[in-house]
Amino acid sequence: MPHVQTVLGPVPADELGRVMPHEHLLSLSPGPWTAADAPLGDPVELAVHALRGLPDRGFGTVVDLSPYGVVGRDADGENVALLAEVSRRSGLHVISGTALYLESWAPAWAREASVEQLTDRLVTDLTTGIGGSGIRAGVLGEQATGLGEMSAFEERALRASARAALRTGTALMTHTTHGTLAIDQVELLVAEGLDPARVVVGHLDTQLDPDLPRRVLATGACVAVDTIGKQEWEFFLGPPQRGRADGEFAKRCFHRSDAGRADLVAGLVAEGFGDRVVLAQDLTGAEAWMNADTHGTTGYRYLADVFVPMLTDRGVTDEQVEQLLRHTPARLLAAAA
Repeated sequence: MPHVQTVLGPVPADELGRVMPHEHLLSLSPGPWTAADAPLGDPVELAVHALRGLPDRGFGTVVDLSPYGVVGRDADGENVALLAEVSRRSGLHVISGTALYLESWAPAWAREASVEQLTDRLVTDLTTGIGGSGIRAGVLGEQATGLGEMSAFEERALRASARAALRTGTALMTHTTHGTLAIDQVELLVAEGLDPARVVVGHLDTQLDPDLPRRVLATGACVAVDTIGKQEWEFFLGPPQRGRADGEFAKRCFHRSDAGRADLVAGLVAEGFGDRVVLAQDLTGAEAWMNADTHGTTGYRYLADVFVPMLTDRGVTDEQVEQLLRHTPARLLAAAA
């Protein structure tokens, strides 16, 4: 039986249960979906509160796909040790990713590194431990590219992830910025020699072209519908700038309905792609507050309590739901021989 690397050690892949494959456990904010007494300053306590109820819904595993320096991960990765405490206290398996995010948010050590140095760093994360934590990553991701443009750093980091995946047999999960460069990501990874079946292209539900996920699937890669519950979202077009003069700067906002996400998933399942689609919420504090009627109220329970019934209403069977939530993630997270 193949094994999966969790923050507490290897676990047989068939013991994962249902899986949330793209979350960020150390960047949450209190809300109606956590206990009223969840302490603001304790990310472990907050994560444990937020995860309550998942085992009752068949979930046994959460993947923290936080890159260096963002969404709760520190610049050197040493606070990944907090995920081990979350796992112990919640009773859930937690798997840590390792990756570099968009250039503007990446740590200085990463921006200055060569592709060979980045590759070695990621391989060490997977085989020895992240930072000084001694905790091994179990997947590569979320490896990011920008909005319609891949910087030289982002290309180096993506190539490094591909090479680390080849050296370790680990799956690679990406971040597309609103679906842009999805095909470019796959083409680069395949050019590096990576089997597209070991690639999950992320955030394909944050764009409106229903054919794009199908074009990605046609390459042999997998796709992630992984921002379920984020119907309202906003983001800066660039990172906050120190010393900015008073005034205004650009921001984009969008609406992506979960009904549209459910239509997309049900259509892909009906077309036979259910074994290459994964589902997640990508829940962080800001989006929870902006989406009070979805995961702002029910948190991590939203996927099982609200979205799965939407799939059922569209003809997705219980067996197909288990493929999406259990079997496909387990196959991807198990290291290839």
